[in-house]
Amino acid sequence: MDTDVQHTERDRSSAQGTDESLPEQRSRSARVPARASGFLRRLTLRRAAGLGVVAGVLLLLLSHFVVQPFLIPSTSMEPGLQVGDRVVVNKLAYRFGSEPRRGDVVVFDGTGSFVQEAGDRNALAGLVQGTAAALGLAEPAETDFVKRVVGVGGDRVKCCGKGGRLEVNGMAIDEYYVHPDDAPSRVPFDIVVPEGTLFVLGDHRGKSRDSRDHLGDPGGGMVPLDKVIGRVDWIGWPAGRWSSLEPTMTFDSVPPGGAHG
Repeated sequence: MDTDVQHTERDRSSAQGTDESLPEQRSRSARVPARASGFLRRLTLRRAAGLGVVAGVLLLLLSHFVVQPFLIPSTSMEPGLQVGDRVVVNKLAYRFGSEPRRGDVVVFDGTGSFVQEAGDRNALAGLVQGTAAALGLAEPAETDFVKRVVGVGGDRVKCCGKGGRLEVNGMAIDEYYVHPDDAPSRVPFDIVVPEGTLFVLGDHRGKSRDSRDHLGDPGGGMVPLDKVIGRVDWIGWPAGRWSSLEPTMTFDSVPPGGAHG
């Protein structure tokens, strides 16, 4: 009898101890998944941040060497390009020996031609603004411009000639891309484009400050070839204006420069 009593008491004690330990075990088991979940969340956030940094660097490299978004800041290229359009600048267009052609729409650094000196600015602010502009999120630098090439090295460009039209090397040009409310130019000029440079005009001639406005400045308003950033090939945004800029054939019959009349 004593033995049976002892076994019964031991069994009850063992069962009671097991019941008392259940809440503690459940608490521990609940804490382990919580810690694991927190760790995974932190790991996911770090990974997302890392991927964001890598993606940003890749975008900047792509923008620097291949294609760059460019925000159209003014009405100077209407009607083809409108304020707020984000165009895609092809930086490889002139990278392998080819040069801008008459009719190309180009983005260029106007330092020395349209802007004589770059303005002083805070270095950090300039870096931030430059990065945002390179991604198409901000207006371009004050030294960057978008215009259409109407004359290349050796060309004689004159306005206005026969029928009040622009002439290149003696040939009158049908400039269908010019804003319908504009004349080819209300400022007369007759110039020869130096070799290695470009003569550029905006399509909205009455609203564009272009090579005509800098003829008397150092550099004569001519854009050196090495200042050309790239060619505008596409309108990328807004979505309703997605399109490519088809090359114009209006200059195809222009005779080569050099034999000016």
